[in-house]
Amino acid sequence: MKKTVVDKIILGIDPGTSIMGYGIIHVRNKELRLITYGVIHLSKLTTHPDKLKRIFDRVDQLILEYKPDEMAIEAPFFGKNVQSMLKLGRAQGVSIAAALHRNLPFEEYTPKKIKQSITGSGNASKEQVASMLMRLFNLKEMPKHLDATDGLAAAVCHHFQGGIGEHNKSKSGSWKAFVSDNPKRLKKG
Repeated sequence: MKKTVVDKIILGIDPGTSIMGYGIIHVRNKELRLITYGVIHLSKLTTHPDKLKRIFDRVDQLILEYKPDEMAIEAPFFGKNVQSMLKLGRAQGVSIAAALHRNLPFEEYTPKKIKQSITGSGNASKEQVASMLMRLFNLKEMPKHLDATDGLAAAVCHHFQGGIGEHNKSKSGSWKAFVSDNPKRLKKG
């Protein structure tokens, strides 16, 4: 039986409207290699539409420059401030639109799933996620903006999860898989 070779580039995005993080990794079989990671500064732009346009343009530029095979993006989570959540959702949507514009398949992951994938705990801090990624990629210093490692974490999570995130859960299979992954959601009786 012929062994399947995995060879792909994954773009990870941590959406934001002040600072947006990204990370790009190369996966060859089980070996992970960091290509680049960083942030897109948006705070100097005064209007939300200007920020959305910059997000689209920069994500499109990353796609054209690094030619990823897949994109992973952090899904917005419900917070106390509805306006912030709406803006974050728009930033995510514009990033996804850039991927769709280039026919780049994407997957979404909850913040909890990303943290769990990287550290083993869905309640890990940004610093704990960054520390694990620093060890994984042998990085010497903590980045100034942890949004960069959050973007990188989305890409690594995508690899660790086999490309199965929020909108693709049916790929993971059956009710048996759901029950196994969600024991607290079952009602006994």
